[in-house]
Amino acid sequence: MNPPDPYLSSAEYIDSSHPAIEAFAAEHAKGGSALERAISLYYAVRDRIRYNPFLDFTQPSAFRASDCLAAGEGFCVGKASLLAAVARATGIPSRVGFADVKNHLTTPRLLEVMGRDEFIYHGFAELLIEGQWVKATPAFNLALCEKFRVKPLEFDGRNDSIFHPFDSDGRRHMEYLRDRGSFADIPADEIREVFREFYPKLYALKGRAARETFG
Repeated sequence: MNPPDPYLSSAEYIDSSHPAIEAFAAEHAKGGSALERAISLYYAVRDRIRYNPFLDFTQPSAFRASDCLAAGEGFCVGKASLLAAVARATGIPSRVGFADVKNHLTTPRLLEVMGRDEFIYHGFAELLIEGQWVKATPAFNLALCEKFRVKPLEFDGRNDSIFHPFDSDGRRHMEYLRDRGSFADIPADEIREVFREFYPKLYALKGRAARETFG
């Protein structure tokens, strides 16, 4: 008997067998091909789940796909976990990738709390489509992009969907600094350890207090 494929199996955080994940995937996966399903699922996760960076990262719920879906919001890692989970639920092999990025348009409030304009362990999904791994970044929902005049990330299933280097007004936006690899499930303990080191002030602001102060 062959071992299970880790990129198709339900996991602790990419919990693709959760009933809510399966229901969301069944509702939003459109088309007969993996390419068509991947595209439709990308836009469903991108725009139906609100981006919120002010979560309690000490809690597993910040990283788990089904919790992100239930909350209707998540930060980049939670939304990447969700996209990977719904992809697996429709038979598309998926994993999560991470990179450190520099946000040249970080708001003054966020910069004050974080203490730097680097986003450590920025997360995105990687989907195996037509024999190739393709990056898909569903982090920023369309309404958020329009509010801050950031170009929304599109996804065609064949080309990597990663942050734009410039915004709609030509200002420098995202810069990729270093790659942190790809994983079959979210390395939550490792991420929390790095977050605690890099963002002591932000890490101390948990859940509601952070949203009330900076939301």
